[in-house]
Amino acid sequence: LVFSNRCSIMIRALGFNGVNTVTLKNIRRSYSHGPPVTKPMIEDRVMLVLRLYDKVDPNKLSLSSDLAKDFGIDSLDHVELVMAIEEEFNFEIPDMDSEKFRTPGDIIRYICDKYDLYD
Repeated sequence: LVFSNRCSIMIRALGFNGVNTVTLKNIRRSYSHGPPVTKPMIEDRVMLVLRLYDKVDPNKLSLSSDLAKDFGIDSLDHVELVMAIEEEFNFEIPDMDSEKFRTPGDIIRYICDKYDLYD
């Protein structure tokens, strides 16, 4: 291992054709969890996913909007939204849990619970 003054760590490993050098600052770290998540971050991400859905009017969307009553979201739309949320947050939401999502606030509370974030 070679440590430089500029805090870049170099690893030298013998390869078949000589010495290969890898700069660790260019390698993305993979941990079991990403960076710390906050409730405002979750709110922003959930609201962005909902705003991008074609049946949702972004100007009328609030944390207390009823997705079915205010935007006409039916069961198929609901499944599509849940799948988009699952993709955004990289975990699966059981059907029994997703059936309880009536408002963006419900979705945010559920995700905060998964990340152990409480008010």
